[in-house]
Amino acid sequence: MTVFDSNKIEEEFIEAKNNWELEKLYVDLASAKGKALTPVEKKFLRGLLCGFSPSEIANTVYKSRSSSTVRVYLSNGLYKYIEEMLSKQAEYSVKVKSWSRVTHLLEKAGYKKASIQIEPNKNYINKNSKDKANFISMASAANKRDWGEASDISLFHGRTKELTLVKQWVIQESCRLVLLLGMGGIGKTALSVKLAEEIQENFEYVIWRSLHLAPPFEIILNQLIQFISPHQDIKNTETVEGSISQLIDGLRTSRCLIVLDNIDAVLYNNYGDKTQENFTVIASYYSEINHALADSLPQIKYRQGYEGYGELIRRIGNSQHQSCLLLTSREKPGEITALEGNTLPVRCLKLTGLSPAECIKILTKQGFTDTKKEESRLLIEWYAGNPLLIKSIATAIQELFGGDIHEFLQQDTLIDGDIRAILDTQFHRLSGLEKQIMYWLALHPNSVSLQQIQTGILPRVSQRSILEAIELLQRRSLIERQASRFYQIPVLMEYIIETLIEENFQLSQQQAGSSLIAHTYLETQLKNYIKDIRLG
Repeated sequence: MTVFDSNKIEEEFIEAKNNWELEKLYVDLASAKGKALTPVEKKFLRGLLCGFSPSEIANTVYKSRSSSTVRVYLSNGLYKYIEEMLSKQAEYSVKVKSWSRVTHLLEKAGYKKASIQIEPNKNYINKNSKDKANFISMASAANKRDWGEASDISLFHGRTKELTLVKQWVIQESCRLVLLLGMGGIGKTALSVKLAEEIQENFEYVIWRSLHLAPPFEIILNQLIQFISPHQDIKNTETVEGSISQLIDGLRTSRCLIVLDNIDAVLYNNYGDKTQENFTVIASYYSEINHALADSLPQIKYRQGYEGYGELIRRIGNSQHQSCLLLTSREKPGEITALEGNTLPVRCLKLTGLSPAECIKILTKQGFTDTKKEESRLLIEWYAGNPLLIKSIATAIQELFGGDIHEFLQQDTLIDGDIRAILDTQFHRLSGLEKQIMYWLALHPNSVSLQQIQTGILPRVSQRSILEAIELLQRRSLIERQASRFYQIPVLMEYIIETLIEENFQLSQQQAGSSLIAHTYLETQLKNYIKDIRLG
């Protein structure tokens, strides 16, 4: 490499020196690596410290939209060195997970200078005033990004239409509240991170938070206020309503993107004794005893003490401001149902499975070489293109069946422990009537009309209750609608039938006489029924 080339490499992203203890970082990473960082590794590190994504680094360095080279360098090199260095310092395992986490982790470790002032390198920036303004905006924004525990999306693929649509909603149509809705594993979290990365340049502030562990509302609200309006004293307001008003003032003053992932974690999910309730539903369904349903039909509400999240959603959706709140959830909160509309600033996008071509890519990366066989198509159809379920079951097939999909499909069950845990989370949130409808739909594999459901559910309940239950099941992402007909995806149908078999067995053990014989007969019939469905 010539001296000219070496100097050029050192000039790229040199503004990182203004905010970071760069030389100390080079030395500490070299210690973790076992030898000095290469000029290219230093260059990519500086790019990350300036807030550039791998694709933005590739565009700046190579004038290319393809970021594969940069991502390989990061994944196989820098990320590992940073993890080893920080893990040794913290004395516990530290994971980078994604490019957006690098600045957060290094700042937490003390590598950021106390004085924060970004002065772009005038020799580096293009003389074009528009390019200069864009660069300065991007560099200053590096200190206004908080990605929290955002997932690593380096292997993200597909969802092109969904990304384009939501970008249009947020950027062109200025939607102030967007919900990404879908069943567990469908890819809501990954899409939220990918979307935020791609539209971040349009916002002064970006903050991403997971609600998976159900953090108290006051903690999240205070974090949002402190991040967006750091010079305001949040203690000046004594009520939650006042603090929300303070946040909305910040959303009016600055253009902000807030992402709250897994809002369903703070929704109400306690319907009492699930086992006894399920017994009641099954007994009602299979016996001649016409008892009333075990419970009344609930609405989708918030857990006690978490009602503030609903108020936040309502206020942000209703108020005039220049920002956007992006939510992900398995269930649609009532506040969004009341505010959304095709031409309104509140929208909801329900995610469905990936295309067969994208699913084939997942199988290929999981180690399957011959993905053109009919078995691969059947596997994708059975799991309805759900990326997490396909990844989970692909791993199980590799570990238990040596990668033989055909042998796996011959088993009595296609539901492994991980998939069951995902579906359990949603199924156990249902009321008695919702479960009864789910059982009924599972035993009717073809799409059915609302009238068929109303006449098929025994004992009979009011038409209003059936309509409300169907609406709730749709909002919970557990049933699909095509025109005016309803159905379940295959993997969910099998899960429901297996649940029916297991719970009916427990019920038979509590009863005397011929109940166990009846259960054995029922189990045989239902398992044969599942196999018939698989074969089409």
